[in-house]
Amino acid sequence: MPESLEAIVRESCHSVARQRTRLVDIVRSVQARAGSVSPQAMDLIARELGIHRCEVESCVTFYSFLSDKPKGRVTIRLCNDIIDELKGVQRVADAFRQELGIDFGQTTPDGAISLEWTACIGMCDQAPAALVNDVPVTEISSDRAREIVRELREHGDPDRLVTRLGGGNNAHPLVHSMVYNNLRQRGEFVFGPINRAEAIRKAIAITPAEVIRAIKTSRLRGRGGAGFPTGMKWEFARAAPGEQKCVICNADEGEPGTFKDRVILTEVPDRVFAGMTIAGYAIGAAKGILYLRGEYAYLRAFLEDVLQKRRDDNLLGKAICGKPGFDFDIRIQMGAGAYICGEETALISSCEGLRGDPKTRPPFPAQKGYLGRPTVVNNVETLCKVTKIMELGPASFCQVGSQGSTGTKVLSISGDCKSPGVYEVPFGIKLRDVLKLCGAENAIAVQVGGPSGQMVGPDSYERTICYDDLATGGSIMVFGPGRNVLHIAQRFMEFFCHESCGFCTPCRVGNVLLLERLQQINAGRGTPEDLPYLEELGTTVKLMSRCGLGQTSPNPVLTTLRNFRPLYDKVVQPRKNGNVPTFDLASRVAEAEKIIGRRSVHAHP
Repeated sequence: MPESLEAIVRESCHSVARQRTRLVDIVRSVQARAGSVSPQAMDLIARELGIHRCEVESCVTFYSFLSDKPKGRVTIRLCNDIIDELKGVQRVADAFRQELGIDFGQTTPDGAISLEWTACIGMCDQAPAALVNDVPVTEISSDRAREIVRELREHGDPDRLVTRLGGGNNAHPLVHSMVYNNLRQRGEFVFGPINRAEAIRKAIAITPAEVIRAIKTSRLRGRGGAGFPTGMKWEFARAAPGEQKCVICNADEGEPGTFKDRVILTEVPDRVFAGMTIAGYAIGAAKGILYLRGEYAYLRAFLEDVLQKRRDDNLLGKAICGKPGFDFDIRIQMGAGAYICGEETALISSCEGLRGDPKTRPPFPAQKGYLGRPTVVNNVETLCKVTKIMELGPASFCQVGSQGSTGTKVLSISGDCKSPGVYEVPFGIKLRDVLKLCGAENAIAVQVGGPSGQMVGPDSYERTICYDDLATGGSIMVFGPGRNVLHIAQRFMEFFCHESCGFCTPCRVGNVLLLERLQQINAGRGTPEDLPYLEELGTTVKLMSRCGLGQTSPNPVLTTLRNFRPLYDKVVQPRKNGNVPTFDLASRVAEAEKIIGRRSVHAHP
């Protein structure tokens, strides 16, 4: 007998003790069991939690994986980022359309299958890829797309689409995934040998202040892209007033071309959780949250098992490793499809059960973060480095890398290269050497740092990967001969327009204006006057936007203007007879031509 909606809502709310701060978990649960979070479900959730209905609706309508309208029992989300496009995703899309008899954004008449586009799902090294419910399906050809539809119609079980298993822990029974790690180069500080408890034991043998001093001595900087000194962030949080503090691991890598955290969480999750535990000891926190992006839901059961084993081994929980008063535990908070939640204050909002809206700073999270408590937010890779620094000592970390960027960097490399995948390399490595590693010596352009980073050409390949030169959160996207750099920039701007939270005008409106003008240029209707307009508007958006998304979103335009200016100069055309090229006179008089029965001599001279 089908479950009643009332029972689904009640059980979903009670599973998290009716905490309003767990609203994202509640609506995810309701959608998974009821197929959507309908208006009636919103009313029931609001009543159960004692909150306003608009609070529930604002949450549901914000996240792309949630819906207030019925979806199919199976939802196919096909990735549409630029790498998937270059690997032939349009052919795959056409095959899905034809076999299902529907278009994107629609559901089959029997309510069985929905078809949707989605932004990057962290599988750029094995594109084209899709999520079928929570199951990642990689390297899809048009023939395989048709087979997927036929199989789903036969059995309706996405798990049965996994006919081969990827390497490493992808073959673990709790993962059971076809995803490949493509771990091409292991380094000492992330993928080296694991000594499960050693780092924590060494940390608790000294004072929290001494742990922070060790991290500061290592000169470890955040690996999420901004590069803020980790030890300094911890010091701020420890000094902030408040008995309750929190450590959050940001595992919401949504930038197209980034997938290193997926591999780290699959292969060395113990190292991540140990880093969170050490951070908890250092700042005086008893609570940790791993914010796991919705696209990586297939890893959740495995990660929960790792956490439970750590509790069983006294590496989490009460009096960790026998240290009286050192109590620390970690829970997993799932995302629901929102790139903006990679920004630390938006991520905190999501953890609090809200829309993933960025918060105004100051105060900074280290002063007032999760539920108003001093909070440290560190990236997955950063926390791995913390663990290894405590194992080996800060001096060993300083011996690798460059003067301003110590240690190693994990890169996610995708695009036009022979060996896409994950590489742990020392900071200070030249971009040209990175391209040799992955087999992309003939690249005409490289996007360093994802769409929010910078596009560089061959004249920049002698530059180095470090915070003081080519900074990157990890993404390296390679584009070979024949690729259209201006089209790639346009695709990146489309992504930012879609992912903006819409809070501030510079980002909400400015990015759209940048995209529209870039579209005109790519359509052959650009003029030389458009180029200074793009530069001025892009600079304004960067300066006036509220959070990191708007402050970096114009980069696809600004960095291609700076590094590939001849490509723009080649396609823009001076105005003819003073006419604005974006005004199509012929189309505007077409109806009049039909009426009078002749062509306009002005529109068709």
